[in-house]
Amino acid sequence: MKLLKAVSLNKKYGMERGWFTRNARSVHAVNNLSLSLESGETLGLVGESGCGKSTLARLLLGLEKPSSGRVMYRNEDYTDWTFSEMRMIRRKMQMVFQNSLASFNPLFTVEQIIGEPLRNYGERKAGARRATVADTLELVGLERRHIHRYPHELSGGQQQRVGIARAIALRPELIICDEPFSSLDVTLRKQMMDLLQELKHELGLSYVFITHDLSVVNRFCDSVAVMCQGEIVEKQSGATMLQQADHPYTKTLLSSVPVQDPRLRKKRLGEEWQPSHSYDVK
Repeated sequence: MKLLKAVSLNKKYGMERGWFTRNARSVHAVNNLSLSLESGETLGLVGESGCGKSTLARLLLGLEKPSSGRVMYRNEDYTDWTFSEMRMIRRKMQMVFQNSLASFNPLFTVEQIIGEPLRNYGERKAGARRATVADTLELVGLERRHIHRYPHELSGGQQQRVGIARAIALRPELIICDEPFSSLDVTLRKQMMDLLQELKHELGLSYVFITHDLSVVNRFCDSVAVMCQGEIVEKQSGATMLQQADHPYTKTLLSSVPVQDPRLRKKRLGEEWQPSHSYDVK
């Protein structure tokens, strides 16, 4: 069953005419983009910085309104819903941010950070919230003693685990991960990927996993969509894309993945990709 579906999404940011600009310009962050996510699927969304991945995440979560196009969750079109209407499905869709520390209130303890969505969605009893927070901490591999700590007292890996715990506190169906491992070293990155896989099977989660690193998609993602200048230029399974990419841009991304052993480095795949201009001048 289709859990999430986007149809012909466009998001345009306009720049008003000023003293030093004769013509008003507009930037297409997302350009006529369509995609779908099955229940229980992990969809990888890859592309270079600035190609519109984070803008697409905000559109899917209803944090921004598209210039045109539709977004549906379980066939329910929520494109034009108001903030209060979005509460009906927002607890089913959560997000893990790239920089967890920046997304935390520094004056909140771990208990308050994870308990805030519970309180916002009706759990008024402090004792019940604390019990849920403690159980959720154990799910992400943290001990109950971390419940009284502040964000700055945690390591980078622990901060990311708290960010994941906050996302799953309401037991959502969909989690959008926006470059969640970019600030972590290789060892922690593997631990976080293993954790997300375990949570997927234990809680029945679906993921949209945003990254610019193609080296993680083979073992983590069921399917991969390659995004370039606001468009999906290719979509395949993770294993197939690594072995048989079709689009020149995808081949260029693959050729940039570092290989530890120089003897195993392959020739760059295909011709060098030259992006076109990203502005529409009016």
